[in-house]
Amino acid sequence: MKKTVITLMMSLVATLVMAQENNTHVNDSVTWSKDLDGVTVTRMRRNVKADVDKISYDVKNDADAKASTVLDMLRKVPMVTVDGEDNITVNGSSSFKVYVDGKPNMMMSSAPSQVFKAMPASMVKSIEVVTNPGAKYDAEGGAGVLNIIMNKEMAATMGGTMDGYNGNVRAQAGNKSWGGSAFVSGQQGKLTYSANVMFNHSNPGATTTTMEQEQLGAMASKIVTESSSKPKTPFTMGNLSLSYDVDSMSTLGLTAGITSFRVKNHGYSTTNMGGGLYGNGYSYGTTTDMKMGRTSFNGSIDYQRFLNKERTSSLALTYQLTYAPTNNEMDNKFDLTSAQTTWLNLTDRFSDNKERTTDHIFQADYTTPLSKSTTLNAGLKFSHRKATSDAKYYLADVYSEDLSSEYDYKNSILAGYAEFVSKFGKWSGKAGLRYEQTWQRVNYHLGNGDDFTTNYGNLVPSASLSYSFAPATNLGLTYNMRISRPGISYLNPYVDRSNPTALTYGNPDLDTEKTHSVGLVFNTFTSKLMLNVNLRHSFTDNAIEQYSFYDDANLLNTTYDNTGKNHVSSLNVYVQWMLHKNTRLFLNGGVDYSDMRSKALDLKNNGWHANAMVGLQQTLPADIKLGAYLITSTKRYTLQGWSTGFNILTANLSKTFLNDKLTLTLSAMTGLGNGGKLNIETYSRGKDFTNHMQIKVPMQGFTVSIAYNFGNTKKQFRQHQSRVENDYIEHQSQSESINNAQMGQQ
Repeated sequence: MKKTVITLMMSLVATLVMAQENNTHVNDSVTWSKDLDGVTVTRMRRNVKADVDKISYDVKNDADAKASTVLDMLRKVPMVTVDGEDNITVNGSSSFKVYVDGKPNMMMSSAPSQVFKAMPASMVKSIEVVTNPGAKYDAEGGAGVLNIIMNKEMAATMGGTMDGYNGNVRAQAGNKSWGGSAFVSGQQGKLTYSANVMFNHSNPGATTTTMEQEQLGAMASKIVTESSSKPKTPFTMGNLSLSYDVDSMSTLGLTAGITSFRVKNHGYSTTNMGGGLYGNGYSYGTTTDMKMGRTSFNGSIDYQRFLNKERTSSLALTYQLTYAPTNNEMDNKFDLTSAQTTWLNLTDRFSDNKERTTDHIFQADYTTPLSKSTTLNAGLKFSHRKATSDAKYYLADVYSEDLSSEYDYKNSILAGYAEFVSKFGKWSGKAGLRYEQTWQRVNYHLGNGDDFTTNYGNLVPSASLSYSFAPATNLGLTYNMRISRPGISYLNPYVDRSNPTALTYGNPDLDTEKTHSVGLVFNTFTSKLMLNVNLRHSFTDNAIEQYSFYDDANLLNTTYDNTGKNHVSSLNVYVQWMLHKNTRLFLNGGVDYSDMRSKALDLKNNGWHANAMVGLQQTLPADIKLGAYLITSTKRYTLQGWSTGFNILTANLSKTFLNDKLTLTLSAMTGLGNGGKLNIETYSRGKDFTNHMQIKVPMQGFTVSIAYNFGNTKKQFRQHQSRVENDYIEHQSQSESINNAQMGQQ
């Protein structure tokens, strides 16, 4: 009888645990089991928390995070794709915003792949993809918001006294990179703090590029350029976060961070030309040395106060400063292997471009309940950016004023928003409006370009509605409008003449892109299965497109214009299945159809694209953790052409020691086929030219890492998070997003 009662009690405990699981929105990501006198309760903690408006990936509890970079983790995040050249897209678009702990980071917005491939994943707690930003989010970023939450959690509510500290140190070395990082967080009385620092030196190996450029028509000719480059990229980052509980109802926060990377790239190329103006043909060689340095400082002060005892009403005030200087030097030296021509200028040239950008942001956010079921969010924000550019150009070491440029750029944005959030039984909804008034002014002190001033306003609506069929299953309908302002690199009319046969420059007359999106989201999970499905359609009637053409001097010009009408329909699926308590399978993928047209350029293109990451996490004997992943992508289409897909295989093995304080990890990556390299082809066609490029990127690499955790408490500490957001983003095409460290001279 006693044994029967015990058995029944154990069964009841198991049932209650499972019931609790099915009524809780779980977002943990490890698997645990508990033996209860013959009854084994197994529960899968999930990597993904899926809501109607946002998807969160739990990096901190992913076993692979100890040996991976943030870029590696992004390959697992739903709605995010990282291609073979480390270009990042969100829902198929490169127009997205990057935040860190809810605050903008200029470095990550302008060069996300560079930063994320150097940042260890152990520094990050979670990655949020805000697929349907509400009115309180900035209108910038057509595809949404990518928010990086750093690894820190709150020890207690305000006024708590969970004194203690935690931290870790990590070092890694491999055939392509080496570096290390350190992190510490803690609490002492009313003060909570965290700090991290990291360094990484990347040497990815030689990237080779072959480009065939054909001119069509009466002046038919061909140019073939073969190049090789060897980049080196040191990267450093440090952050400090402090918060102080002024009293039981208010908190004062302070953050400061520096991010910096340097790129040194040495390359050599040969160019062969024939036909048309080139006659029987001739050739020349180019030695290119590029040095680029980019540094970003971010600092903020914010004050938050609850306005009632229930803490449902609050006010937040924030000031943020960002300063980001960039230096870019390019040295091109030519050596002729055939006779010089009278029209092609092969004089050695050197350019030195210095840019300085400063952002000031002031923001106030107010939240209050209007009833038991409805909450009002409202706020005001003012942003001011000042940027300067000084590009000096030299021919044969002689300064050329005609080819140089200097200008300053000012952009101010005043924004206000109101948003209502309601919940009625199984229904929940959100609706809001945001208005942004923009003032822009550009003054040219030197070079080709006219001073101009422009003012415009944007009214941005957003809405979502969801229905919960059960605590673990919901269906949602979303709509939003997003904008993408052209950045300096798109507006700057400065003509890049480093290639004697081609010119590249911006367009100061570009307008803001406007993108409308409608989505249907389905989420469900059980004790074994997690499923997220996102069906979405987006359209843009004035998309900024990069295009090329030949001028009267027979030089290929590349610039930008609002000539595109793009429609994209996509289906994204994330599946996580616990096959066994020691075995878990993943699928993160999607398929989309794009239709792109431009009447002004008389161009149109369309096609299907699919991508997927299929993965396995397995616990082996001796508690060794194995992670293996296949990453694949098919051909992707652009307005003027296409680029081929890729296949990558990654794997890692890890083992912990000293009661999980010490972790040793071995990881490896390779491209499938082509000797472990990625062979990427791109093709574009205009009215009078075709361009076919082949890029071979070395992918075979391995890394050994060791990490040690220390501290006097099991609690982690999270600093006060500001609610400030940034209105600015550098609108980038996929070609611009290609890792600068791997560019060869074309």
